Amino acid sequence: MEVTYLPQIATLNDLVEELHKVFESDSVNVEYVHSVMASYKSNPIEWKNFAKFDRYRYTRNLINEGNGKFNLMLLCWGPSHTSTIHDHADAHCFMKMLSGSLQEVRFEWPKTEEGEEEHEMVEMDRNVLKLNDVCYINDSLGLHRVENASHSEGAVSLHLYCPPFSSCSVFDERSGKKMKCPVTFWSKFGKKMEVKKAKCDC
Repeated sequence: MEVTYLPQIATLNDLVEELHKVFESDSVNVEYVHSVMASYKSNPIEWKNFAKFDRYRYTRNLINEGNGKFNLMLLCWGPSHTSTIHDHADAHCFMKMLSGSLQEVRFEWPKTEEGEEEHEMVEMDRNVLKLNDVCYINDSLGLHRVENASHSEGAVSLHLYCPPFSSCSVFDERSGKKMKCPVTFWSKFGKKMEVKKAKCDC
């Protein structure tokens, strides 16, 4: 899809509509999608019905299934909530801050082969994401962990995964060992899901 200009993205609905147009094609213009995500300015009135928090862990709340080409979701982080170190199952991942701030910590892929001695994972970079900031990662750029460093304030982030995936790999920081874990949703389209608790969730 060749794009010569960035359309007006005034609302969350505008963002969803433009993403549907972008992903009509099988190719992904990462720079353009990044610009589209950045052009939307957070308006809590538009997304608050999707924002479902849990006391004990961060939640994934599906907003749009993107005609099978992408998932757009709201992640809600309570104080001190953090993800595991994880990959993105060969998908593109865009993350935009809608409220509060988060810290993204990137890691190199473990170099440990099966049967070799375990090694602590190597941290590459740390970035603080503030309101309306956007970041991008895919598996060629490494692994990451996302953290709400605040002990008192929540945070909300908007995530786009293309293509959607139902599981990813999580990694132990001390050993580099990995295991496959499901990607589950706390809610879909504003309604809480009734799901069994998984042993792990990336």
